[in-house]
Amino acid sequence: MKLKICTLLIGLFFIGRIQAQDPIFSQYFLVPQSLNPGFAGYMETTHFGVIHRTQWPSLGFRIETEYGFANTWFDRANSGVGVSFLNQRESQSGYNFSQFNMNYAYQVQLSDEWYFRPGIELGRGWKNFGFQGLVLEGQINIQTGFINTSSIDLLLLEERVGFWDVSAGLLFNTEKGWIGVAARHLNRPNISLTTNGNIPLETFFSIGGGYTFLVADFIDVLFLPYETQVMITGNYMQQGRFNRFDLGTSLSIGKLILGSTLVTNPIRNSDNSHLLTSVNAFTGLQYTNFRFGISYDFNTSRIGRTGGVYELSLTYQLDSEAKRCFGCPLYKK
Repeated sequence: MKLKICTLLIGLFFIGRIQAQDPIFSQYFLVPQSLNPGFAGYMETTHFGVIHRTQWPSLGFRIETEYGFANTWFDRANSGVGVSFLNQRESQSGYNFSQFNMNYAYQVQLSDEWYFRPGIELGRGWKNFGFQGLVLEGQINIQTGFINTSSIDLLLLEERVGFWDVSAGLLFNTEKGWIGVAARHLNRPNISLTTNGNIPLETFFSIGGGYTFLVADFIDVLFLPYETQVMITGNYMQQGRFNRFDLGTSLSIGKLILGSTLVTNPIRNSDNSHLLTSVNAFTGLQYTNFRFGISYDFNTSRIGRTGGVYELSLTYQLDSEAKRCFGCPLYKK
């Protein structure tokens, strides 16, 4: 019995640590509100979309993640309001995480070019683990072989845990660029799957920025359309002892978008850690107000043949004359 309990405790320890890390999308520049609630209504129109992520399909530890969002802008109130839903599941353990969020951002004009957008997000999350097939010793009647539904074991497991989640962000932006900071899980909710347990969810900190410009403003490229744009982004994230820094760039040529991102681990926690963990390639297509994107992450670490990570995204922007769009071609009537 002691060995079984110890094994289970060790498993719960690692699961609690691994699954406590927030999912991060390679195409984060298409769903920036997944990192910072200050982006609610950022495009000053109704904007919604979905993104799907599959991680390490060649390993037994396959992770599937979906994220859907919708936000809109209220011009008279200088406010953006949005909702989002996140779902993540892991194939090996049956672990599942879902969360529904509501976010709000208020815009303040600081100067002719700069705006300030503080944002807040309130969410309700649920974490589930596949304990249905687990039988503890206290459930077994040795004399009859009958298995009880309840147990006298000291370790009592919850199949599902729910929690409230609070996040906040600050965003400074112009028409061409932005810089922002955000903190998720400010209340550090308890995500323990054991009765009376206490595992606070680590606060997720991020600081990121981006800038877009016309290629024609710097060089004379006759074979490219005048609207050809370049976007440069950087994003640093820290949650507990885990950290990540993404540096990316994309090129928008007419309706076609090409880009890549370097994913690094700048504060390596051990000698076996890698500075460069993956190279993410992205391509997208803009058609009227729709945008379709696909990305693939090429693993550069020694973790083995993981099958990489790929994402598919589809977003729609209601107003084709909206002011802002991350790195996408300039809209025309």
